[in-house]
Amino acid sequence: MKRLKKLGITLLILVSLIGSIFLYISFKKNSLENDVIEYLIEEKNLSKDDIIYRESFISNLSGDKNFMVSIKIKDDNKSYFYYKTDGKIILESYTENGVEY
Repeated sequence: MKRLKKLGITLLILVSLIGSIFLYISFKKNSLENDVIEYLIEEKNLSKDDIIYRESFISNLSGDKNFMVSIKIKDDNKSYFYYKTDGKIILESYTENGVEY
């Protein structure tokens, strides 16, 4: 009986830890995406309708560049990649016709 109780508690802790990790990643991506959209609207004077695609993702880069947002803007062939560091939104790179700049 004690063994079953210990197993149940261990499983509960393990599930809680895994769930917390997934929630943290989801929150981090969503928060970054919202911050980038706000930056583009307020600082770059884009309207929300000009942004036709946005997706936050985990990159394989180190540090703050590990979480990035991909943005496509209406009437623009480029895809822009942003990240956030020290409270600032930074353009990491952009791609045009499959070439990264």
